[in-house]
Parts: sequence; C-alpha cells; structure tokens
Amino acid sequence: MLNSSMNVDGTQIILNNVQALSNSIQPIRNELSNTQIQQRQLQSNYRDMLSRNLQVPGVSNSGFRVYSQTDEDGILHYIFSMIGTVNKVCLDIAFASPNGANTTNLIVNNGWHGILVCGDEKEAKSAMGFFSSHPDTYIYPPKIYSQWITAENINQVVSHGLMDSNIQGNEADLLSLDIDGMDFWIWNALTAIAPRVVVVEYQDIWGEESVTVPYKPDFNRFDIHPDYFGASLPAFVKLAGTKGYRLVGCNKYGYNAFFVRNDIGQEVLPEVSCTECLRHPKVSEGREKRLPEVAGFEWVKV
Repeated sequence: MLNSSMNVDGTQIILNNVQALSNSIQPIRNELSNTQIQQRQLQSNYRDMLSRNLQVPGVSNSGFRVYSQTDEDGILHYIFSMIGTVNKVCLDIAFASPNGANTTNLIVNNGWHGILVCGDEKEAKSAMGFFSSHPDTYIYPPKIYSQWITAENINQVVSHGLMDSNIQGNEADLLSLDIDGMDFWIWNALTAIAPRVVVVEYQDIWGEESVTVPYKPDFNRFDIHPDYFGASLPAFVKLAGTKGYRLVGCNKYGYNAFFVRNDIGQEVLPEVSCTECLRHPKVSEGREKRLPEVAGFEWVKV
C-alpha cells in the first residue's frame, strides 16, 4: 500500500516542476506574441502613413532582425506593408536553417506559407523539426524539400512545390535566393513562377562590375575558394531588368538586394541605383582585401 503522505509530497514535487517549466516557457511565449503584435502595429502604422500621404521611412530605414541574418526581416515587412500580399507564399531556395533565413519571420510571425528547398537532407530534417514543433506552425508547417538546385531542375522543383501546396497559378509573393553559387543562372532559368518580390545575395567584392561565376551544375565554392561564388549586384540588376524587376534597396551591410516587379508599387518603392547599395565600409574593405584572392579565377561578364 502506498504511503499517502509520500504520494502527496511526490505529487507536489511534480506540480512544482511543471510550474517551474511553465514559468520558464512563458517569457518565450510572451516574446513571440509581443513580436507579432509589434509587427502588426508597425504594419498598421506604415499603411496609415501612406493613406495620409505622410513620408514613410523607406527601405534603408526599415530593417530589423527577428530570424534573418541581419535586418532583412524588417525590410521585407516594410516592402509588403507598402504593396500588400496576394497569397502569402514564399519560395526559399537554399534554405539552410530557420535562424538566418529571410523567410522564417514571415512564416512564423506573419502567417505565410513556405516552400523551402534545402541543399541537403540534414538541413531539411532540422528545418522540419523546427517548424513541426513551433507553436505557430506545427498545425500546417511549410513544405520542405531536400534538393540540389540547378538551372536544369529549378522549374520542375518549383512546379512540384506549388502543386504540393495546392497553389494555383504561377505567382508567389516572395522568392529568396541564397545559394552561394549559381544564383545568377538559377534566377535566369526560372520561368515556373513570377514572384512579386525577389531577394538575392550578391557578391559585393566586385562593386560596380557586372560579373558572375560561369555556370556549372555541381558547383561548390569550397572546392575552389569561399569567396568564389555568385554574381555582382550590377549583374543581378541587368538580369532583373530583363525579367521586369527593379532594385529597391539592400540590407544594411550591402550584400542582399531586394527587387520588386515593375507592375507593382512604383510610387511607394522607387528604383535605387547600385551605388546606393554599395556604400557600407564592408563593401570597400572586401574589394580591397578579398577580391584579389579570387579575381584571377574565371568570371563571366554579363
């Protein structure tokens, strides 16, 4: 027969442990809620300023970080506050981790649906674990795929992701492209979707020169040099122009560029020059110290 006093004490210990755990989790829950509330309030403020013809902050003054590497979360929040959304679908090519990604905040805190393509299976499993256990995404987590992306398979992968998510048509609100490799050639080949906004990482060490690495399906920069990858900002601006997009800004360190489709929001998100996105000291320092190490490798002028 169980000792009743020991049972009561044991129960109390369990209750105390549960309460302690709840107390430790509650601040995290509160922080998530506050982040969501603050972002909704900020969006409302932006739109109110627009409706009253007041001056809005602009891309360069709107950045903040929740999950992104630097201030990309705030910039994307600002852009979509300005132009609205169509379906809240984001396609993220080379989604490595929820922390540091351009799309996590949209998915977790703003109710977006994600189609996320990871470079390897380990990354995909880790991302699945994050979203399937997160209180804001576990009911319907984003679709996550493990796939090495090439110019030859990008349209097939994207089409499958759209179909798998029951997305009608070929429009998504956002494409994030951060492969650290064949980014120029992948976007050049992409025809299966016409995203309203595109964010790409560019190779800032080249400054105003329009170059990219040559196309190679199995390219891995670490086989050659960590800084031998991608394309310069002017190269992406030229490519974006052929696809009907304009450059509207960059992140604070000048290596992630934001493009908006030309049929959307010209009056609230005007085009900016490459020069405006290459002003941070990091850019000039990279040109001085990092460029000489890779300038002798093969680069293609575009």
